[in-house]
Amino acid sequence: MELSAKNGIDVFRIFDSLNSLDNMAGAVQAVRETGKIAEVALCYTGDILNPARPKYNLDYYVTMAKELQKAGANIIAIKDMAGLLKPEAAYCLVSALKDAIDLPIHLHTHEGAGNAVYSLARAIDAGVDIVDVAYSSFANGTSQPSMNSLYYALSGNDRQPDLDIEAMEEMSRYWATVRPYYKGVDKADPYPNTEVYMHEMPGGQFSNLRQQAKAVGLGAKWNDIKKMYHRVNMLFGDIIKVTPSSKVVGDMTLFMIQNNLTEDDIFEKGDILDFPQSVVEFFEGRIGIPYQGFPKELQKIILKGREPLKERPGKSLAPVDFEVVRKQLQDAGYLHDDEAINAYCQYPKVFKDYNEIIKKYGDVSVLDTPTFFFGMSKNEEIRVEIEKGKDLVIKLINISDPDESGMRTITFMFNGAEREIQVMDKNVDMKTVSRKKADPDKAGDIGATLSGSVVKVLVVKGQAVKKGEPLVVTEAMKMETTITSPISGTVGEIYATKGMPILSGDCLLEVNE
Repeated sequence: MELSAKNGIDVFRIFDSLNSLDNMAGAVQAVRETGKIAEVALCYTGDILNPARPKYNLDYYVTMAKELQKAGANIIAIKDMAGLLKPEAAYCLVSALKDAIDLPIHLHTHEGAGNAVYSLARAIDAGVDIVDVAYSSFANGTSQPSMNSLYYALSGNDRQPDLDIEAMEEMSRYWATVRPYYKGVDKADPYPNTEVYMHEMPGGQFSNLRQQAKAVGLGAKWNDIKKMYHRVNMLFGDIIKVTPSSKVVGDMTLFMIQNNLTEDDIFEKGDILDFPQSVVEFFEGRIGIPYQGFPKELQKIILKGREPLKERPGKSLAPVDFEVVRKQLQDAGYLHDDEAINAYCQYPKVFKDYNEIIKKYGDVSVLDTPTFFFGMSKNEEIRVEIEKGKDLVIKLINISDPDESGMRTITFMFNGAEREIQVMDKNVDMKTVSRKKADPDKAGDIGATLSGSVVKVLVVKGQAVKKGEPLVVTEAMKMETTITSPISGTVGEIYATKGMPILSGDCLLEVNE
């Protein structure tokens, strides 16, 4: 917090994926000690006006807001990450909060269902102080509602913002020219999708999970995935869904779809299923305890004898010696300033991956966005400023066909001089790779549960293993799964190797009874 404040952050939006005040209290105190503004969030889910969903009712949010005010919040945010807050519910919730506490209320919502401008307008009628919007060219879909549209929607309303609409339109036109650069990752639906009221995926997760599903070979089952996401949420006890709890629900959803599992299967076959690591850690209490607790029977099935945490997860974390971390990063040849240390401590794998790219390729951020995302076309010429006053002029001449080992020769002009480099083409079609498949009728055939890659093989041939002992760690789009032995026996043939790409059902190794 102190470093972020030093670098210019004035308002800190603090939230917990399970709305746990215990998990937020330390952050609130740390922000207040910097003299900055602590905006503390109520993560919204369900429907306060639906009597069939009583868990997160109006009293729940009002009580929580009062507790956050006592804890030192300067502003209360309603974080409607999935865009579930319907117009009349918005009016009801904001009205109740304005009556209950004397802090500013900030509403953040998403436009996925197409009702967000109306919801903002009703919240404004109820007295909301701040709302989140976006320039029109970046609005709608799973983004925020349009600032330009809201301005006109409030015409004749005494709370219409005092904004320069011409300047807003000019900025929107500018960003409209930039957005196409990101078409490779911009997968927002071009139309309102009211299914969000059924599946309740957060806006940021909706597009990400679709790409994740495609990457593990489940793209054609997207409609099934949306329905299963809701069923998993209810199986887990109807939890708040935002990073990282939303990822837990998403991981379990893909796991169940890939392996054709139902809720009944989880209870009947749970002792031989290898659940995604994020799901196991969730039920251990690694990100906290959900409101009204875990479903007890399901928790026992997933933990398989592990003891859940009895207190706030952060309380058991060992203290970090930042100077030791600095030395480790420096020895590895990584960035090691204060910002780098903080980044590494929070996201060690992402930090390492980023630094390895920098070490291998240099600072690729100097490339223009279209080149970074889509590469260069033949005879295209670009200018790259690698440092102030030092430009490179690069022209792509030719890309050869791959040779037998997959190497391509890239020919280009580099400041007028012709150069050639050899590049390995890593775009291997997994469907052309033939591997032994695990026999579902043989308990000792250990199969991959999702398409992805092998992170680590934990056993060797001939090793004696007990039922439930970890054998292999796999990864599918950042979803790790530790695959355990369904039987006691001896490890036979091992087909998996570290880094090997795998398809669902591939036999990773054999265990002989």
